[in-house]
Amino acid sequence: MTLLRDDDLAAAFDRAAPSYDRMTAANPGYHGHLRRSARRLCLPDEGSGLSVLDLGCGTGSSTRALLHAAPRATITGVDASAGMLERARAKTWPSSVTFVHAAAEGVGSTDAAGPHDAVFAAYLFRNLADPDVVLRTVRDLLRPGGRIAVHEYALSGRAVHRTVWNAVMSGLVVPWGRLHGDASLYEHLHRSVLAFDTAEQFADCLHCAGFVDVQVLPLPGWQTGITHTFLAKRG
Repeated sequence: MTLLRDDDLAAAFDRAAPSYDRMTAANPGYHGHLRRSARRLCLPDEGSGLSVLDLGCGTGSSTRALLHAAPRATITGVDASAGMLERARAKTWPSSVTFVHAAAEGVGSTDAAGPHDAVFAAYLFRNLADPDVVLRTVRDLLRPGGRIAVHEYALSGRAVHRTVWNAVMSGLVVPWGRLHGDASLYEHLHRSVLAFDTAEQFADCLHCAGFVDVQVLPLPGWQTGITHTFLAKRG
């Protein structure tokens, strides 16, 4: 199967949007892990006076995690899928939260261009045609010293973690997607992790994009060695 990219991927997310929150709710630790990664940004004073970009916000689960971690920040959620954004906008938010429809590659030419004090990107980079270009774009959107947290399925490189990922996706997630008429999206999400960088390789990409103080932190539960928080700063 060829991975979905750009407009094809956005359209697949559009079709899956009505049932997407039900799927993620069934994933043990999904929301708790997002909150943990958002807290790892360590934004001071509950984010008071800070601008935070939630890049690839989907239906707003990552936005909600940021709001828990930094309730006094101004948060802008951006996503390429109009269907996912419709779901996000339909939820209840304070006036400090807004949403913009844009692809990650083009965010610099939208109202979400910043500059920002922090960027949060959950489950985004493995779905991009050119992650390195977007990393450089994100760096340019940050103020000097600004922080980035990437919450991503990036395998450790150990065979056991690849095996667990394949078992969960083949046995549970992809069949769920087929049942709901979204087989192509969930097959893509399965394969996108296998094709993506290992955690170590993605950390190197952050360095190459001009970020400093790069850290790779694990997450607990079945996703240990499968999902990581990547933290870094603009130099």
